[in-house]
Amino acid sequence: MRLKGLQLTPRFFKAGFAINDVVESFGRISFENPSRLISNRFLDIYQFGNKEAILKERARLKDEMSRGYFADISEMKQHGGKIASANKIIVPITAALKFPTLQVCNSDRTNLKLPITSDGRSWDVPKASLLCLSFRATSQGMVDSWTLPFLNTFGHSKHISLYEVSFIDSWLLCSSPIKKLLLKIMKKPKPAEASHHRHLVYSFGDHYHFRKELKILNLLTGYFFLVDDGGRIRWQGFGSATEEEVSSLLACTSILLQEE
Repeated sequence: MRLKGLQLTPRFFKAGFAINDVVESFGRISFENPSRLISNRFLDIYQFGNKEAILKERARLKDEMSRGYFADISEMKQHGGKIASANKIIVPITAALKFPTLQVCNSDRTNLKLPITSDGRSWDVPKASLLCLSFRATSQGMVDSWTLPFLNTFGHSKHISLYEVSFIDSWLLCSSPIKKLLLKIMKKPKPAEASHHRHLVYSFGDHYHFRKELKILNLLTGYFFLVDDGGRIRWQGFGSATEEEVSSLLACTSILLQEE
């Protein structure tokens, strides 16, 4: 199977490429269209004749087209994905915002909703969860800069979890047969990286409104959220981690683990 010169075979994935490498190839196709491969929902809305929905979709298209791939590239050249510095101290519960609900799936095609919270649960949930959001393959190195020290420090604890979320928004990759193929031959963690705390999950489909809630604009960098058992964002980081920022992440995680 070939996608714009990219051959999708088991050998391709065994060579060590993650799914975001495939998504990256589709991202290059969108250069001529700064709206980032707008989904075909727009046509469906017109078919239903919903005037309110049409106006909302027009506003969405205007918003998306005002910022394209080249704007992200320009920002990356300026600051390397470091949109802002990470929190130095933990966000108090009273000031913390809720992480928006996100539907993801594992490579075995089981579905899951993030974040994992204690609401209505009869079993123990992690006191601290690090959610790593990756929209393009360019952010994979950034993800490792946060996750490795996090697992090295807290990998022994049963009260933490780590979710690396890859977003796939190409309509072709989200189609049922291609989606099943991708999940079937998905990259698995290397034995040295394997951990019962580390979960590689995938979010297929449109994520515009999810990004709006978290104020995510640049899709080439990585976004990192430390969430408590109530689904509240208690710490946030961007891009590649500095030594000082790693220290703040570990300190805030320790505080969450001690909270009752």
